[in-house]
Amino acid sequence: MDVHRTFGEVVFCEDGRLRHVGRIDMTRTALEGFGKTLLGSDEVVVEATANSMAVSRVLAPFVARVIIANPLQVKAIAQAHVKTDKIDAGTLASLQAAGYLPQIWTPDAETERKRRLVARRYQVVRHCTRLKNEVHSILHAHLLPKCPHADLFNARGGAWLAAQQLPDDERAAIDRHVRELDRLAEDLALLDREIAQNAIDDSAVNRLMTITGVNLAVAAGIVAAIGDISRFNSPQKLVSYFGLNPRVRQSGLRAAHHGRISKIGRSHARAMLVEAAWAAKAPGPLHAFFVRIRARRGHQIAAVAVARKLTVLCWHLLTKGEDYLWARPSLVANKTRAMQLQAGHPQQKGSRRGPAYAYNIKALRDREMLIAARAEQSYERLVTQWKPRRPKTGARAPQLGRTK
Repeated sequence: MDVHRTFGEVVFCEDGRLRHVGRIDMTRTALEGFGKTLLGSDEVVVEATANSMAVSRVLAPFVARVIIANPLQVKAIAQAHVKTDKIDAGTLASLQAAGYLPQIWTPDAETERKRRLVARRYQVVRHCTRLKNEVHSILHAHLLPKCPHADLFNARGGAWLAAQQLPDDERAAIDRHVRELDRLAEDLALLDREIAQNAIDDSAVNRLMTITGVNLAVAAGIVAAIGDISRFNSPQKLVSYFGLNPRVRQSGLRAAHHGRISKIGRSHARAMLVEAAWAAKAPGPLHAFFVRIRARRGHQIAAVAVARKLTVLCWHLLTKGEDYLWARPSLVANKTRAMQLQAGHPQQKGSRRGPAYAYNIKALRDREMLIAARAEQSYERLVTQWKPRRPKTGARAPQLGRTK
């Protein structure tokens, strides 16, 4: 089936021959009626689109299985000189019949729900950032000084903003943006509450939160994007899934050329990992790795390199079922308690102190930071003797044998 928003083109492949059936409407009633005409041994192939998961859920009870194809890897469709819906549907059927159809992993209902939650939160945060940038651009356009307070959009920053002299239309625009930010803050609080309620008993999320720089939003986004970690048999597979692997160009006897990252895969999870990489500024091996790459390649490349390192680290933690070795217990307890409060757990009152209270003791925080700093120094000593290899100017010809 070549699926569109309002209809789908259907082609059958029977005994190596293609038979065009026609179009069906993309409604639940029409899909259920079409599913009743199929056999229990049939297989349905659709491309990954916005509504492919809904089509899969409707048709799954009527057939042996519903296969969702990876559109980026179906080269025959992308490179066809004559491209119609009928040809596209026939190509999908032919590739599946020949066993050459590239498939994608279909998440279960709970994983799909988690993905929708973190994606909606990400969209709300991006919208808030855009509105704040518009307010800052208005102030910059009228030569107003920088806000003396840490946050322009808190109570003190709002009072300073209201006292600035601006044209009436610009003042109305700022007021409109501030009202929209207040409304989005309520939506963001509701989404954070729902994410925390789903993640509070998730061992994978709690395990990833032991990494310094990974908070609840990042951990929940990574776990939702991964789904079942067992489908990645190596950390390199997970790195490729997130699009953090470099592009490689190699032909013949020429040396391989490594370019920028591929950016093919879960873009939301990749953004979360890069955000965590920028936040991993506390002492530790990850900070030492960032400083080493930054000295040679700059801030941006160093942040992406740390994101790739975090991906490998997440694979090992989730596969082996272990917490981060250099985790700071008081910080982890503080993040766990914040997640519980975010999920709606009641506050503890009285003289009894919980495990998160240790984070308020400066001496304990300094002692944990000292241990992390020693781990950073150990990493620096380890890589002191490392030297970057020069790129090869040319590849050697293959040696067929040895001569004496």
